Amino acid sequence: MGSVERVDLTLPLNELIYYVRKNAALREEWRNDLRSLFKRFGLSEAEYEAVRDADVKRLLAMGVHQYLVPHILRLNFGVTGMTNNHPALTAYQRAFPQETREALGGTEWDQTEQTDG
Repeated sequence: MGSVERVDLTLPLNELIYYVRKNAALREEWRNDLRSLFKRFGLSEAEYEAVRDADVKRLLAMGVHQYLVPHILRLNFGVTGMTNNHPALTAYQRAFPQETREALGGTEWDQTEQTDG
């Protein structure tokens, strides 16, 4: 899973998330025109695609700080209606199905049966 040692302190996405979390106008732009926001902040197409796809593994591999990934997921999917099968929560289960089964298998929180096909 995440590792602080793999964080890329120069990755524009890490900086963008810092500002978006604190600025309502930027959050609105995130919801309405993500591509333009990313271009304005100098983010790469790979960063855009990883965020658009809510791809936890790709985000971590490219150097996004592990504490910022949940913020990205909440920006993408919202925070209302948080249930065990909410996409912001199941993104980790899709990214790490084996680890999920080891930790949550057979419990009400394990959504891998419904999400990893």
